[in-house]
Amino acid sequence: MANIGGPAIGGLLYALSGNANLAYFTILILLLNGLFFISRTKNYPVTQKEKLEGETFISKVKEGLHFVFARQLILGSLALDMFAVLFGGAVAMLPAYAKDILFLGPEGLGFMRTAPALGALLMSGILAYNPIKKNAGYLLLYAVAGFGICTILFGISQNFWFSIIMLAGTGFFDNISMVVRGTIVQKYTPNEMRGRVSAVNALFVGSSNELGAFESGVTARYMGLIPSVVFGGVMTLLVVAVAWFAAPKLRKLDFTVASELV
Repeated sequence: MANIGGPAIGGLLYALSGNANLAYFTILILLLNGLFFISRTKNYPVTQKEKLEGETFISKVKEGLHFVFARQLILGSLALDMFAVLFGGAVAMLPAYAKDILFLGPEGLGFMRTAPALGALLMSGILAYNPIKKNAGYLLLYAVAGFGICTILFGISQNFWFSIIMLAGTGFFDNISMVVRGTIVQKYTPNEMRGRVSAVNALFVGSSNELGAFESGVTARYMGLIPSVVFGGVMTLLVVAVAWFAAPKLRKLDFTVASELV
């Protein structure tokens, strides 16, 4: 709810007020609220199995990375999402699109920023009643491909409402990717490694968002605004093609079939 509702609330605040300061002030209040509750969290005892003598911070990081890189299923899902967002993230370009392509003000930009969250919310409702079980790997690859196609169509769009639909489509398909990836990390990671693998997952996802914004800015500077977004969508499709052939375990993933930690 936080991942989906956050961008939506921020976009609506910007759209309704026309003032980015209100959105950022709301973020500050929510962060302070979260910090308060984190500070009130009690320590959880570490089990003997999780606690290894002589383990250092660096050794823990190395162990987590080694576990991920040694398992095609987990590495494939994380890498697929990371590179898809790295190349296909058009969100960083929304202010330029609103101003130079669609000729919108702050209100239009706010609605554009909200659209991916609305698409994600719709897919969340669908998955709540129809959870992904069979052919999860194929669905993951198709969803990332759909994300790339929506990115390309958004890039060439000159119509506000069509752009809104395509942005909602990116959130719609990205939510499938997020659910499948999260399930893989939880299902195929032993208890004593789950914290470290989740940390690597957070590193992949967090870095892809920030690096994706940087990549979008650099390509827009040298290729132009529209070509840079289209290029990102095409690269996302290329990433899917590479994953299709390079990670057969990911492609054939099926949550209904019992499987060892691979």
